[in-house]
Amino acid sequence: MTLVPSAARAAFLAEAAKRILITDGAFGTEIQRRGLTEADYAGSLGLSHDQKGNNDILALTRPEVPEAIHRAYFEAGADIAETNTFSANRISQADYGAEHLVRDINVASARLARRVADEFTARDGRPRFVAGAIGPTNKTLSLSPDVNDPGYREIDWDTLVDVYAEQATALVEGGADFILVETVFDTLNAKAAIMAVRQVERTLGREVPLMLSMTLTDLSGRNLSGHTVEAFWYAVRHARPVTVGLNCSFGASQLRPHVRTLSEIAETLIMIYPNAGLPNELGQYDEAPRTTAGLVGEWAEHGQVNVLGGCCGSTPDHIAAMAQAVAGLKPRALPDVPVETRLAGLEPFIMAS
Repeated sequence: MTLVPSAARAAFLAEAAKRILITDGAFGTEIQRRGLTEADYAGSLGLSHDQKGNNDILALTRPEVPEAIHRAYFEAGADIAETNTFSANRISQADYGAEHLVRDINVASARLARRVADEFTARDGRPRFVAGAIGPTNKTLSLSPDVNDPGYREIDWDTLVDVYAEQATALVEGGADFILVETVFDTLNAKAAIMAVRQVERTLGREVPLMLSMTLTDLSGRNLSGHTVEAFWYAVRHARPVTVGLNCSFGASQLRPHVRTLSEIAETLIMIYPNAGLPNELGQYDEAPRTTAGLVGEWAEHGQVNVLGGCCGSTPDHIAAMAQAVAGLKPRALPDVPVETRLAGLEPFIMAS
């Protein structure tokens, strides 16, 4: 099946060839700083469960909150807005009794980010992009939650693919340029998300570009399912992601060796968005913007990154400092990989298409 190529992918690659791009920062900690109440989250939806902490539902009940955060990050210099939809899937929303609102939340979130992005593009002509954020859910395909039954799984492959496809479809409908599968702690979950996006592509008849971002669970550089950054890349490279990278996990200092490793092998753009350091004893992030910017700036100086941003604890001030730190620096060049190696990596995609 021939898919209509993505204009957003082409535009993004064109911008990434000119400079290091900037994605936005944390959403959850930014929302927490606003001190919202249960009434703010619940609105007039009449849901039976408490909604406080359900950040995604704010697209329906307090849309001005995520809108203000998007604006702050664009004002700080971001090129990409990630939708406030990390937990806007059927599994996670079931904890709030809001699983029937998954489509509404994702469409509304994507439309909100799209509107703000287009507004900033209209101001100065610089392209802004929207990445539809999909988190990992709290279920894992690779591991059993029952120590007495290693073969037990809380969810099966087909169900998780369907969960991801539902969310991806709504994000694309709302105007997302890319689907960002982030904070990947289980590589098999990521492969289910890839399958879901491929299904969405076939339904729509057009390409839906992917961004993939792994999270590490220890300093050895592995995720929860035991994959190193090298193993993760070789497990997902057939999907031809427009970016691959790392987010959350640790601060920039702890990610340094793993950024270098990934940058040397991935035949696509590298996007890294670390936490603002490590949390203190109160669970708060207090790494100064200048410190974070200095650390990620070293990656840029060594030609290891194409896109930078922040995860937990980062603020618009962190994003502004990063943008300033990498201004004028050349983006990472893709590694020189033999043609036969590239084709070998694309075979599963070609066959699936």
